[in-house]
Amino acid sequence: MRYKSQSVAYWYFAVAMALFGLQLVFGLLSAAKYLGPDPLLYILPFDVTKMIHTNLLIVWVLTGFMGATYWMVPDESRTELYSVKLAIWQLVLWTAMGLATIFGYFFRYGTGNKLLEQPLPSKIIIVVVMLMFLYNIFMTIKRSGRFTTTEGVLIGGLGLAAVLYLPALLHYENYVISIFYRWWTIHLWVEGVWEMIQGGFLAYLLIRLSGADREVMEKWLYVIVGLVFIAGIIGTAHHYYWVGVPHYWLPIGGVFSALEPVALVGMAVYAYSAIRRSGLQHPNVLALHWTVGSAVFTLFGAGLLGLAHTFPSVNKWTHGTMITAMHGHAAFYGAYAMIVLAMITYALPSLTSGRREQGSPVGYWAFWMQLGGMFGMTLSFGTAGIAQVYLERILGLGYLDTQLKIQIHFVMLIATATVFTIGVGLFIFDFFRYPPRFAVSAEPELKPRGVADA
Repeated sequence: MRYKSQSVAYWYFAVAMALFGLQLVFGLLSAAKYLGPDPLLYILPFDVTKMIHTNLLIVWVLTGFMGATYWMVPDESRTELYSVKLAIWQLVLWTAMGLATIFGYFFRYGTGNKLLEQPLPSKIIIVVVMLMFLYNIFMTIKRSGRFTTTEGVLIGGLGLAAVLYLPALLHYENYVISIFYRWWTIHLWVEGVWEMIQGGFLAYLLIRLSGADREVMEKWLYVIVGLVFIAGIIGTAHHYYWVGVPHYWLPIGGVFSALEPVALVGMAVYAYSAIRRSGLQHPNVLALHWTVGSAVFTLFGAGLLGLAHTFPSVNKWTHGTMITAMHGHAAFYGAYAMIVLAMITYALPSLTSGRREQGSPVGYWAFWMQLGGMFGMTLSFGTAGIAQVYLERILGLGYLDTQLKIQIHFVMLIATATVFTIGVGLFIFDFFRYPPRFAVSAEPELKPRGVADA
């Protein structure tokens, strides 16, 4: 940690980890409801537990993005954060809003607009928090007079994410129009500007961890951002099959959706080649695992699995089935959860006392159990979805009859989700078992491969 104000990232990471754990509680509860009977049917029905599960995902990932930005920007700009006090108040307001909103869901206090269920007061607070956040970052960079491409891509992604949330503030009586603009937020977040955020963090970590040339990394970053804008933005149309827009959007959405994996392939290649071509290795090997893992799992979950079912001629059968859940879980975890965990793992040795730079056995168990558990969950969702499509949409069985016939896949889902949850629990345990420290220290030197620490 080069700058004392970077320590504010610890508190963001701590809140993110607590919310991550809470998200998994509601995820397992939602999965268990598929097996029945449900003793909590009239207390916590499926629609409530799923809504809390998905909203906690959004909240904790955004909290992680904010914390990682407060770590990265001072390091890149070579200056202290503009206002630590503003960052702390921002976190307090954000956390209070998140918990109050989740509590309100227990009483059905929400809009019912999937992933944007937040009531209007919560949405206004979200906008206020994002303005506080962007102002703090902008003033930090302005004061330093140093602005890197890596920072530019990251801040561009964060700023556009805030702008694209504005359609969610509006209410439309017409359902078609409401869903049309909903995708301007949801799709353009997860398959557009959030990939810019991931790319910014990925470039930063590879420069720090591999000793790769900054100029080369930033050229790759331009390629990825260009592909995201071309494919991701126009590819929003692959959702329009279900909205009611003119028919010509279907082939446009299908073609550009098929191009989206190209950006993700570029991201994976760029991560792998940086490690292969570098003759150096940072002591924090565990952070390197999470960094490269994020790039590769993004290619698998967001790229290959997304392409497998979003083309209109396929999606007309798979839409709204467990195939969608297969793609969604793998894509979100690889692209966004893993990059947040990579930033946390990189920063933690400087933010806590007594932690080994190389990582602990608990940290490696957390990595491999999460990876294995998520891969198993992906297979479970995928096999359940294939059976569901055949039984329900080709043979014409009713929804509930179909669910009874595919229950074995939910047993597999819960088993693999349990492995994943244990991995997350180990990560959270490893996070909190060392006390925070806020002393400034020099960044570790890169060492040639094979050279051990003294």
